[in-house]
Amino acid sequence: MDLRKLKWENYLLVILLLSFGISSAQLDNSKVSKDSLPSTWELLKYDGASAFGGMKYTYSRPLQWEKDDFITAGAIFAGTAALYIFDEETSDYFIDQNEEIPQLIKDIGWYYGSPQNNYAINGAVYLYGLFTKNEKVRKTGVLLISAASTAGLIQTITKTAVGRARPATGEGKASFDPFRGIGAYHSFPSGHTILSFTTAYAIGKQFDNPFVKAGIYGLGLIAPVSRLWAGAHWLTDVGLSLAISVLVVDSIDNYLNEERLYGPKEKNRISWKFNVGLGRVGLTGTF
Repeated sequence: MDLRKLKWENYLLVILLLSFGISSAQLDNSKVSKDSLPSTWELLKYDGASAFGGMKYTYSRPLQWEKDDFITAGAIFAGTAALYIFDEETSDYFIDQNEEIPQLIKDIGWYYGSPQNNYAINGAVYLYGLFTKNEKVRKTGVLLISAASTAGLIQTITKTAVGRARPATGEGKASFDPFRGIGAYHSFPSGHTILSFTTAYAIGKQFDNPFVKAGIYGLGLIAPVSRLWAGAHWLTDVGLSLAISVLVVDSIDNYLNEERLYGPKEKNRISWKFNVGLGRVGLTGTF
């Protein structure tokens, strides 16, 4: 067993969980008696159905696309085609920077985007929300697991079907060998990018502070750039993977918000506001 690898896996997981735990107070400030909530088993069953429903919802969305959706898809296709023009030049540039990058940054990029570590983080977030009955964190965990599973299946099927050669093979950006089943031909899209940025984007959506968002998104971008430094992916692989992550997370988040019930619904609650103005003073109640 490589103790150095194990050490960095544990350090990264602890740092992420502590950061999320410290910030969880920003996610849910409501004070609800845990005794008033369903049992842990009932919550688990509901969340499992929600995660599976999110996957089905996302896969079926293309059948319900409207004009704006086709415009978005067209823009992503055009952007990927534009990046393709510069694939070899950008790949050479990033590979040239590889020796200058600290090993710590490379390790974070590799481990954060690895499936086993990614699911460990997502599962830990969900279990924290489940056992503490924190609705907001629980819903975030469902979003993380559902989005990672949905996007992960997309990239697994696509990279095998496309069979694009990685930059490190030296065969060029236009070398494809579909269904070959060899890792050297699994360049498009990038699995590390999809998993790392899916997690970062899903967590970042839970915060309003732009600096917190930027920090979380920045962490999620380490893995994509690391794969470029390593010559494991072309820029188009990474660019499309980022787009897939955003689309999948947004789709499942919309499903959870619109189709599922998370958090207590407070009825007939009055919000009071003290108003002071020229020649007037008053108290307004909104309900």
